[in-house]
Amino acid sequence: MKEAFIQSLQNLRANKLRSFLTMFGILWGMVSVVVLSAMGEGFQVGNGQVMRELGKNIGILWGGRTSMQAGGERAGRLIFLTLDDARALAAESSMVAVVSPELSRGGVRVKSAYNAATTNVNGIEPQYQDIRTIELDYGRQLTWKDEEQVARVAILGFDMAEQLFGKRNVLGEAITFNGISYTVVGKMRKKNQDSNYSGPDNNKIFVPFATMARDMPRPDVNNGVLSDIIVTPKEWVVDRMPDVLDARIGRIQDITWPLEKDLRAILARRHGFDRDDRDAIAMWDTSLQTMMFGRMIDHMKVFFTIVGVVTLALGGIGVMNIMLIAVKERTREIGVRKALGATTTNIQRQFFLEGFFLTMLSGGSGMLLSWNMALSSLGLLVLVGVVTSTYPARRAAELPPVEALRFEM
Repeated sequence: MKEAFIQSLQNLRANKLRSFLTMFGILWGMVSVVVLSAMGEGFQVGNGQVMRELGKNIGILWGGRTSMQAGGERAGRLIFLTLDDARALAAESSMVAVVSPELSRGGVRVKSAYNAATTNVNGIEPQYQDIRTIELDYGRQLTWKDEEQVARVAILGFDMAEQLFGKRNVLGEAITFNGISYTVVGKMRKKNQDSNYSGPDNNKIFVPFATMARDMPRPDVNNGVLSDIIVTPKEWVVDRMPDVLDARIGRIQDITWPLEKDLRAILARRHGFDRDDRDAIAMWDTSLQTMMFGRMIDHMKVFFTIVGVVTLALGGIGVMNIMLIAVKERTREIGVRKALGATTTNIQRQFFLEGFFLTMLSGGSGMLLSWNMALSSLGLLVLVGVVTSTYPARRAAELPPVEALRFEM
């Protein structure tokens, strides 16, 4: 066996240019498989990171305007969401895991000892920080104790902290909103946020919901009206969404998603609008976006994989052709070896190892160029090596010795 290995390598070195050109086809095929597969995986990971910055699998609810008459009420009535609505959703919906009210106000004048700015201030409850990925560079998060004490404390978005305090440590510093003093208890990490619904979190300031409702209620509506409600569906709700999509009959935009239907039904009972009135409540469900993008990426990965495999297969065909040529060129050699006592198995092993070495060496080079996906491609490479080497080896092994000795190129 050792001699067969050594002789196979010597035969490949004896035809360096031909071996190199043949190896390049396999190398390029392996790089194609790895790179195209990695592209699909990279798209999926990148989208997951982007969605996580906004908040993975969250739904944002806003009050809208009714488009249907219901309960003696005319169409065109404005729907305003309240804190009681948020509590009702948490208590009555079996599909929701977390509910968080949000109170936002823009154009608030904020000052520090070093600078001033006009920004968005958001009143939030503690659970909001988890579902919306409000993670800190340093300091502490807002707590239920802050809510109970209606504490005047604040967390600064990364860019807002830089604008108000530069590179200084902001912990314990005082800021004022329209003359009302708050203490900074935390600074957010820098968020690479591509999606938002009320401005980038880096530019915001977050305070306890109860404090916001007392000190800075929305001036355009009655007291107690929220800006929006954030919900997180339970895992089984998200898991069933592909089944709902596959069972659709009409257009995707006409699908009534179970979560939205459930939440709208609860709010319809509270506000007296028709539960089928889609305009009464607006909802952005990011889990839909994640599912649709995931499906697109899955199809892209299948396409990329097919292209890569076909490219690798074409390289394998090149190896097979070269090995068949080698068999033809070395027909007399095969005849001499058989006349001297070489068995069919010896000849087959010799040519198989040459083709297999050629494939594995070139494929191994491709895996080194793209090592991060190498293990997942190793099995495919071995398969190509075996398939492309077996037929030429069998053809060489089955040559009759007498005819092989008579052969001339």
